[in-house]
Amino acid sequence: MNALAPIPHQRTRGTAEVTLTAGRLQRLYTQGSAKAIVLQDRRPEVVFLNTSGGLTGGDRLSFALTTDSDTTATTQTAERAYRADGGQARLDVDLTISRGRLDWLPQETILFDRSALNRRTRIALGPEAECLLLEAVVLGRAAMGETVRDLTFHDRRDVLRAGRPVLVEPVTLTTESLQGPATLDGARAFASMALIVPGAGDALSPVRAALTEPGVRGAASALDGKLTIRLMAADGWPLRRQIARLVAVLRPGPLPRVWQI
Repeated sequence: MNALAPIPHQRTRGTAEVTLTAGRLQRLYTQGSAKAIVLQDRRPEVVFLNTSGGLTGGDRLSFALTTDSDTTATTQTAERAYRADGGQARLDVDLTISRGRLDWLPQETILFDRSALNRRTRIALGPEAECLLLEAVVLGRAAMGETVRDLTFHDRRDVLRAGRPVLVEPVTLTTESLQGPATLDGARAFASMALIVPGAGDALSPVRAALTEPGVRGAASALDGKLTIRLMAADGWPLRRQIARLVAVLRPGPLPRVWQI
């Protein structure tokens, strides 16, 4: 045996699948590092988590939810994408709601220097289903003095109604995207939110009035039953406070219980 032989990297694999019927748990399947917790209430809350503590090159993680009534889904904590020495990490999220409203409110994704993450989120809506979705990204931990100079991040969100696209948001973030007036322009945190409900435009004025967090730049628009919001900030903490203020405007109830504000 060669004592100097390189030790192969251990890759994270995980799958968590949840099915709810009339607000009650019907199926819970977990494998590997992916887990799910269902908090039962008048409106069930599904909490996905990654027990490996983060993702790096070659890791694979998937979360799936199927429901037929009002449901909130989130993550237990921030997902972390660490330095990738080879390949990309992959995260797939598949959410299906036939009736009612789905609020997908994951906590932020933290991208570390030299990370490589490919994430795909697909939300399938029934003919009359509604949804609120959020994705927030933070570049490193400012409190720890971390600076992100090099990364690869591919992110795609697709919302479909009866198989037809309602919202398509592809995002590619590379080292060249970190500076420049048409990209992040030095911001360390950014977020995208969308409300897809009949009459979503009615929330446009209250949303714009709530864009008041110091240190956060934001804008909102609405068209054809869809309201979208874009946010940028110098750090993740003011971004988180601004998100909390907007969620209070856009949904009947507080943030998910696992969020800490």
